[in-house]
Amino acid sequence: MWLLVAFIAVPLIEIALFIQVGGAIGLWPTLLIVVLTAMIGTSLLRNQGALALNNLRSSFNDLRDPTEPLAHGAMILFSGALLLTPGFFTDAIGFSLLIPAVRHAVFAYVRRRVTVQGFSTHPGHQPHHNDPSDIIDGDYQEVDETKRPTHTPSGWTKH
Repeated sequence: MWLLVAFIAVPLIEIALFIQVGGAIGLWPTLLIVVLTAMIGTSLLRNQGALALNNLRSSFNDLRDPTEPLAHGAMILFSGALLLTPGFFTDAIGFSLLIPAVRHAVFAYVRRRVTVQGFSTHPGHQPHHNDPSDIIDGDYQEVDETKRPTHTPSGWTKH
C-alpha cells in the first residue's frame, strides 16, 4: 500500500515543485539546476561509493559484521538512482542519503526495527544438515585428458 502511495505522491510532488521553481526562476535556469544536480550527484556518488566499498572490504578482511557497510552501499546505490531521476524532491532525498550521518541515522532506525536471527563470522562454522535425505552419495574419478589442437594455429596466435 505504501509503495502505491509513493508511486503516486512522488511524481505529483515533483510536478508541483517544477511548476513552482519554473515560475519563480524560469524554464532554462530550472533545467540547468536539474542537470547540474545530476552531475554533482554523480561525482559525489562515485566518491561515497568508493568509500563504502573500502569499508565493506575492510569488514570482510577483519571478519567483522558486514551489515552496516552493506546497508550504506545499498543506500548510496538508492541515492544514485534518486539523483539521476529528474526532480527537486528526489534530488533532495538523494543528496541527503549521501551524507554519512543521515545514513547512520537511517541504519540505526532500521536496525531497531529489524531482528536478526543469527550471524556468525567464525571461519570454521559449517552449516548443520538436519535432514539426512539432503546428502547425495556419489563416486567420481578425475579425467585428465591432454588437449589436442583441432586446427593449425594461425599467424595471430602463439605457437
